[in-house]
Amino acid sequence: METTKTHAVHGGVLRYLKHDSVTTGTPMTLSVFTPPGAGPFPVLIWLSGLTCTEDNFTTKAGAYAAAAEHGVIVVAPDTSPRGEGVADDPAYDLGQGAGFYVDATQAPWAPHFRMETYVVEELIGLIDANFPTTKRRSISGHSMGGHGALTLALRHPALFRSVSAFAPISSPTRCPWGEKAFTAYLGDDRAEWAQHDAARLIEGGTARGVFDDILVDQGDADGFLVEQLKPELLIEAGQASGQTVTVRMQPGYDHSYFFMASFIADHVAFHAARLKA
Repeated sequence: METTKTHAVHGGVLRYLKHDSVTTGTPMTLSVFTPPGAGPFPVLIWLSGLTCTEDNFTTKAGAYAAAAEHGVIVVAPDTSPRGEGVADDPAYDLGQGAGFYVDATQAPWAPHFRMETYVVEELIGLIDANFPTTKRRSISGHSMGGHGALTLALRHPALFRSVSAFAPISSPTRCPWGEKAFTAYLGDDRAEWAQHDAARLIEGGTARGVFDDILVDQGDADGFLVEQLKPELLIEAGQASGQTVTVRMQPGYDHSYFFMASFIADHVAFHAARLKA
């Protein structure tokens, strides 16, 4: 991996990195914060939402004071492949910046849009090979990235000690964002869609006995709450399956990074406790 820039922050080091991905067939970018000390450290992977790059969380979420305090590496990858020859769409909710953390099976997306494999295989391997990790990791994310964090943890539970999300797309098979993206990336088979739907995976018992709790923060002033996010479906799925899902409705908070910055320390502490248990 090529380091493009570095910053000292909260006693640790923040690196912006670039590498040629064998999974997506494109250059991919990410940021990595390493806390002070020699390590090894556990890892928290952060997945961002629609239109974001690796930079949005890095500069806006204010996660690094808590990460330094708890001794946690924080990794924030880009949200999709990008570049010349990579399929795109004029809309903000499809194509570059909108990878949805699935492996596309449909043209023209399939050659490059393989974000599930990128995160759970290539990215994890690169971080463990290049940084002083304990090989213990957790995952979190926001909106589309909250969907990604939940579904990747539920689909690959052996890889993660814990999972949390901010304002996730809780059930993409039952909201306009998810229906549009899944039709484009995965085709018309709704049974396949269900394999990438956090609420349906929880309802089916995927997480039972794996994660002691799934933490979700949601602002009640979020303009996407009713039509797109639907956290009540996570609550219902947890109740149906016996999986603990803690959904904290935060009064007055919207969908912005101001919301995440207000509660990110809680999430870092939530993961640190489970990573070090």
